[in-house]
Amino acid sequence: MQANVGGIDRILRVTAGVALIALAALGIVGWWGWLGVIPLATGTLRFCPFYPLLGLNTCPLQQSNK
Repeated sequence: MQANVGGIDRILRVTAGVALIALAALGIVGWWGWLGVIPLATGTLRFCPFYPLLGLNTCPLQQSNK
């Protein structure tokens, strides 16, 4: 599992996930707020399973040492 979520994308995912979970826990939004677990997990793990299917990668390339 190679990292494909990087930088700003990761920050936005974690922020959105935490916000949705907090809103659901406070009863401000319905049960769908618990879906915030998904962006929180993908941001934390730095891997989105849909990115390879779509050919996307927001993680900067790592330089190999030669």
